[in-house]
Amino acid sequence: MTQPDLLNPERLRGVLLDVDGTLADSNLAHARAWSAALRDGGFEKTPEEVFPLIGMGGDKLVPELTGLDAESEVGKRLTDGWVRHFEELMPELRPTPGARALIEGLRARGLRVALATSGEAEIADALLRQIGLGDLELERVSSSDVENSKPDPDLIKAGLHTLGLPAGAALMVGDTPYDAEAARKAGVPYVLLRCGGHPGAEGHDPLYDDPQALLAALDQAFPVQ
Repeated sequence: MTQPDLLNPERLRGVLLDVDGTLADSNLAHARAWSAALRDGGFEKTPEEVFPLIGMGGDKLVPELTGLDAESEVGKRLTDGWVRHFEELMPELRPTPGARALIEGLRARGLRVALATSGEAEIADALLRQIGLGDLELERVSSSDVENSKPDPDLIKAGLHTLGLPAGAALMVGDTPYDAEAARKAGVPYVLLRCGGHPGAEGHDPLYDDPQALLAALDQAFPVQ
């Protein structure tokens, strides 16, 4: 689907937004937190080794990095460690350029907006407060609400239910190939952003630098009435 089709006001009724790397500049912090948690558990993985997997939920990431089930005793301990280390890093995190303006721009067009994040619900809420978006009171689906996180389509399908829209009337905005794969599996058109720094985002089309750049494209294709 071309950019004009993706942002066509005759089609678009709602938007699902990823959080980490899309609204929050937090992907590296997640990689550092997982690396520290793995080290605590006796697994040596550098943040650089973990980074390409950020965008998956812990249910996918733990098996990829350790070969263990995320629901095993060790898997749960690693996930708890990630939460602890990420909370320590959270005070330094900031929003991506134009994050708030994009949400306000979507709402100004009468579009329904919901978050679809592979993060845990409690962590996602704390992160939104940290980057100054907590007051927007956005509807949200997270890995806490579904059985399987991205790149499975569960989160996207749950987000569609929250929006009350069919797949063809929505748009997924993310920053990793896992966002893209989950959206494709759910039949939802998508765009990716470069601001998360994920190498797998390159090659996807359309690809925008950050929320501010996506808002600029929206201003052209879907002016506020």
